[in-house]
Amino acid sequence: FWPKDRRTKGDLLRYYAHVAPLILPVLAERPLVMKRLPNGVDGPSFYQHRAPEPVPAGVRIESLPDDDVPARLIGRSLKTLLYMAQLASISMDPFFSTVDALSTPDQVAIDLDPGPGATFAHVLDVARWVHEILERVGVPGFPKTSGSEGVHIFIPLRPGTPYQAGMLFCQIVATMVATAHPKIATVERTVGKRKPGTIYVDYLQNIEGKTLACAYSARGSAFGGASTPLTWAEVHNHIRPEMFTIETLVPRVRQVGDLWEPLRAHPGADLLGALEKLR
Repeated sequence: FWPKDRRTKGDLLRYYAHVAPLILPVLAERPLVMKRLPNGVDGPSFYQHRAPEPVPAGVRIESLPDDDVPARLIGRSLKTLLYMAQLASISMDPFFSTVDALSTPDQVAIDLDPGPGATFAHVLDVARWVHEILERVGVPGFPKTSGSEGVHIFIPLRPGTPYQAGMLFCQIVATMVATAHPKIATVERTVGKRKPGTIYVDYLQNIEGKTLACAYSARGSAFGGASTPLTWAEVHNHIRPEMFTIETLVPRVRQVGDLWEPLRAHPGADLLGALEKLR
């Protein structure tokens, strides 16, 4: 799967077996989208929403209401996790909502995506600027590496928060950052219109039905990256994406613990109160 370092599908399966106690709670009860790379990270990829037919016993599938997809895989079990990896779905991409509350996400994310000429140091700068705004309005943010060249900042939501409200809040934060730092940050959606060397502060991943690689997911990056939860102290330090891989993540967790558990346990941010403070 990773020709540069001769990492195989077996390495991916072993990785997911090791991190199952960490990643299964992140995936639990969420519809999943597969990004399949059957010829490895150097080959073409494609997205698959529809669950294969048939699936092995113990792999959960569900038909969602008002969905064009006949049946989707649902995260929870180790068998489902390993089945997806066997199908060359290197990353795990869950919905922001669960099957029992599809229209109300329990989290949103700001995706910092570097364009050509941008450095990871610039990505960290933008992450710090996002963090400053969130701290100012009392909203918790949980950063992680994307597993590639970017950073994701997740925000827990209160039960019943609509998708549109979560996305609007992320749009306001992203626009504030891009307005204050136009040389480095942008919210321009059209790739060709973005200035070279800028970081796209993407809030549109929060549209209902869209997905983002989750915490502890392996990624199809050339260096075998894993999407690794970070502390804000690390974001303020000189880290590099290549430090966080499917080989380094398990030893790291033994040292720092599950940094994503506080996100799952959080009661959710007060977005209305935050908007008042921003106003």
